[in-house]
Amino acid sequence: MEFHPSQLPVSKIFHVNNESQASDAVTEMVKLGFATQRSAFRVLITKDKDIAKKIGFLIISELNYELRKTKQERDVMYWIYHYDESHYAMVLISSKVFQQLGF
Repeated sequence: MEFHPSQLPVSKIFHVNNESQASDAVTEMVKLGFATQRSAFRVLITKDKDIAKKIGFLIISELNYELRKTKQERDVMYWIYHYDESHYAMVLISSKVFQQLGF
């Protein structure tokens, strides 16, 4: 059986349509304990390609920065896939949690 990121258990879903919402989502992920969650975070991003690329890059960059700033381990795994007609989904999880879940 092949793995698909939609199969991961998700603790919180964020709807992100612009850069400021992306920053808020990252801040909340770190506050919730990115590496200590027993599940992933899903971020729904608009399918406008220019905006989606900016938001995806911003999320990864800010997540790594915030994890480093709070002295948490930066071992982020992520996948991006088509979620529905109008959204991409970005699933983020710690690699240690990913292994603990048995994937």
